[in-house]
Amino acid sequence: MTPATCRPGCGACCIAPSISTLAKPAGVPCIHLSADLRCALFGRPERPACCAGLQPAADMCGATREQALAWLAELEAATCVR
Repeated sequence: MTPATCRPGCGACCIAPSISTLAKPAGVPCIHLSADLRCALFGRPERPACCAGLQPAADMCGATREQALAWLAELEAATCVR
């Protein structure tokens, strides 16, 4: 995986974190996540800034989709305002 390429069939960043601008809770797939686990808003101006700013990285994405989901879920829990 190169620094700017998402893993096909992953979608972890569209599932694990909450996205307040879309009222999307953590752990729930985004309504813009397509059946092939790609963002339907990718490259479009209506894509939330928090999503556009998130870039694939080895620590976040891990070696598998499951690792990416776990890492992002841990980050979500660590940064959640209670």
